[in-house]
Amino acid sequence: MTASDDSASLYDADALRRFAADLLQRAGLAAPMAACVADTLVDGDLLGHDTHGLALLAGYVKELESGGMAREGAPEVLSDRPAAVLWDGRRLPGPWLVHQGLDLMIPRARELGTASLVIRRSHHIACLAAYMLRALDEDLLMLLACSDPNTASVAPFGGTQAVFTPNPLAMGFPLTGGGVMVDISASITTNGMSNRKRAAGERFAQDWLIDAQGRPTNDPQTLFDQPPGTLLPVGGLSHGHKGYGMALLVETLTAGLAGHGRADPPEGWGATVHITLHDLQAFGGKDAFMRQMDHVAERCRDNQPVDAGKPVRLPGEGGLKRRTAQEKDGVRLHPSIAASLATAEARYGLQLTQALR
Repeated sequence: MTASDDSASLYDADALRRFAADLLQRAGLAAPMAACVADTLVDGDLLGHDTHGLALLAGYVKELESGGMAREGAPEVLSDRPAAVLWDGRRLPGPWLVHQGLDLMIPRARELGTASLVIRRSHHIACLAAYMLRALDEDLLMLLACSDPNTASVAPFGGTQAVFTPNPLAMGFPLTGGGVMVDISASITTNGMSNRKRAAGERFAQDWLIDAQGRPTNDPQTLFDQPPGTLLPVGGLSHGHKGYGMALLVETLTAGLAGHGRADPPEGWGATVHITLHDLQAFGGKDAFMRQMDHVAERCRDNQPVDAGKPVRLPGEGGLKRRTAQEKDGVRLHPSIAASLATAEARYGLQLTQALR
């Protein structure tokens, strides 16, 4: 089931934000951080990325309780040049770190044209597309990538042993009407979707994994077998070198530039993060950028579709429309999300707001 499934329950967006922030605070997270994390998780659901929205909340609460996620503090500045900054995130909440990083780097990108931040030892950063909203709001071109050096579920092309995580890569930029938000990963599917399918006893529609012997399968259980299977890189069995290359690109942007990654001892669920911002005015100018990208967008939208009932869309177009509609009419949550929060609700005396439907 996806966020667009009509059987999913509808919830008020602001009520979800308040609930998530309250739950995180009761688990010990400082109030400003809790509000930021809650907003980011709900944005994931608003955009339709429902494995990387509130589906993560119960896991975040457990990490706060165990000490795996820091409850307060600030990142340590390891290197600070005008256009290149390195932080140690000290395992602080990933969404808060990313937004703090954007607050720091947006003025630098305005001044210098381009500015980059790398964060090592961040906690998980949730839905990458959620941060692209700021690129659209600020008239910037943003590149965001992350990897989790503490775990692995994707083998290099031609191999059978996991080296990478799905290693997502996102890009956002404005158009005259709306904008483009790309949020993709170097693997065909994600760990979050694999976990959901496995919990529901479901299989993928196609063979998106291989078992430990390299045999293709659509069963997510193979990730949990001993020895475990792996997710296939983008391109699958025939052209997986493409996803393999993407995974390596993300590793260089994150672990390579951070000087911290898979060569170091694992510390638990987390992320290494790369952010680069480009100010449109620093290059050909905003008007020229819009003229070019609006033209490309029009060529894509007006393209003759293979299926007349499925016109060509721009990446993020559906998510932006969904976000607007769900802010007004209610957020469609996957049924597994409410169930996943029951234990934390009971522990802290909270209840997820009654569904609108």
